[in-house]
Amino acid sequence: MIITWIFIIITAAVSIPAFSNKELFSRLRFNPYIIKETRQWYRFFTYGLLHADWAHLMINMFVLYSFGEMVENFMKYYFGLKGNLYYVLLYIGGIFISVVPAFEKHRNDSWYNAVGASGAVSAVVFSSIIFWPSSKIMFLLLPIPIPAVVFGVLYLVYSAYMSRRASDNIGHDAHFWGALFGVLFTIVLKPELALIFVKQLAEII
Repeated sequence: MIITWIFIIITAAVSIPAFSNKELFSRLRFNPYIIKETRQWYRFFTYGLLHADWAHLMINMFVLYSFGEMVENFMKYYFGLKGNLYYVLLYIGGIFISVVPAFEKHRNDSWYNAVGASGAVSAVVFSSIIFWPSSKIMFLLLPIPIPAVVFGVLYLVYSAYMSRRASDNIGHDAHFWGALFGVLFTIVLKPELALIFVKQLAEII
């Protein structure tokens, strides 16, 4: 779980100072219009180190902590030492891919901003679901563990609802694209996982 902890520590180390440092926040946030005008392509990645507030940061990092170890272990099990590289690519790829649609949609909207590791976290969550859909998780105040696949669905429903509200700087629509990337990336790495996923899902239903 070393890599997951590295992601958490780095994200917290940038997010927490940025809560009170408006200049840092402004310099790293995802803004399609600024990227188009200034070619500051690094924003496709640095926005994932920022969060809107403590709750946003803690929820994302808790979800990453809950699912990250599982994905790390599965990556190492199936791919050996290359598994570490694939896990890093899964996370960083989730950050990048999840905001590409937003860039295309809002490149002329100077008001649009997005922050948060939601795309990367979604990629990790849905990668874990492909690996092991019947796994269980205890989430916040729920009295009983719920299947990971159920949690994934609830996560996307919440993201869709918040995306429609569009009342904050959080890239909620990135959850969906990050999730899709996580699924496709994992299956491309090992196609037979798709059949294993369907079999396990049938057993749950």
